[in-house]
Amino acid sequence: MKTTQTIERILDAAMEGKAPSRQECLELLGLPATSLEAAALRVTADAVSRNRFGNQGVLQAQIGLETAPCPGGCGFCVFGDGHCISERKSLSDEEILLRAREATADGDVRVLFLMTMHSFDLDRFLEIVRQVKIVIPSHTEVIANVGDFDLSQAQTMKACGVSGAYHVCRLREGEDNRLDPAVRKKTLHAIRQAGMDLYFCVEPIGPEHSNEELMDQMTIGFEYGCFQHAAMRRVAVPGTPLCARGQITELRQAQVVAVVALAALGCPEVKNIGVHEPNLLGLTAGANAISAETGANPRDTEFDTALNRGRNSSAGRVMLWEAGFTSLQCGDGTTVPLDLHVPAQ
Repeated sequence: MKTTQTIERILDAAMEGKAPSRQECLELLGLPATSLEAAALRVTADAVSRNRFGNQGVLQAQIGLETAPCPGGCGFCVFGDGHCISERKSLSDEEILLRAREATADGDVRVLFLMTMHSFDLDRFLEIVRQVKIVIPSHTEVIANVGDFDLSQAQTMKACGVSGAYHVCRLREGEDNRLDPAVRKKTLHAIRQAGMDLYFCVEPIGPEHSNEELMDQMTIGFEYGCFQHAAMRRVAVPGTPLCARGQITELRQAQVVAVVALAALGCPEVKNIGVHEPNLLGLTAGANAISAETGANPRDTEFDTALNRGRNSSAGRVMLWEAGFTSLQCGDGTTVPLDLHVPAQ
């Protein structure tokens, strides 16, 4: 059995460094996830990304600083106001610093995300950033994962040592939550205007999203020159309004990751491709970046996700090694060898 000539032509062009067109991406997204063509897509994206990024993996970590009913009201999130499953809690300064040290102790983490609810106190956030930067390695960058903000606030964060921000205009933004897509895009613009790295993602993907929707959202990241693009599936957490819609398989997620990786050939600003939550299928379909999480997690009912859905940095390192990456990127442009740490007997 052979792949169709159309798919073969698209994949051959990608191997030569040519990004597929929008229509070609839609064809790739429309392949049955279990088909030979979809397998060829994943293998091609894997080869393209390893060549583009020098077979370097990226290990990231995130600390969820607090839980509270969030005014964003996202139907896929355990914190959404009106259906909040988690109790209102905040990590103390001491707990935050301890988790920051633990997450970055081995020197393997490229970036550390600090996550708040949609509404956040900028002064408080910046004070946390200042303290965290003292206790983490100098080659680990701090990235904001917060609500919407303007250019002045972005510049203030940048001056305080925040290198970038994770921010997206989500699938069905304004329909599955109370957020305004126009405001989300203004924040994307502010991030880039301030000279910060933009971490973007096609998310949160559910079975109901059409290929056109996926493509529209994917394109936003490229239009804003994102530093990292990615794909994340929605987790069907019981008690959240969108739980009944179900979730896609990791195999389907890997297919989306693969299309993101090939489409990213047309965006030179992209420096790595992520898959979230971490899985080996995504890491062998074009992704090279994963995140370990501790503290609050919008897909977890446990206050400390490290005890449930999250994984620590050591486990993330092993997953990247299992996926065949030979080194890890650091935030200062250097790399560290990636091998399997085996304790001495």
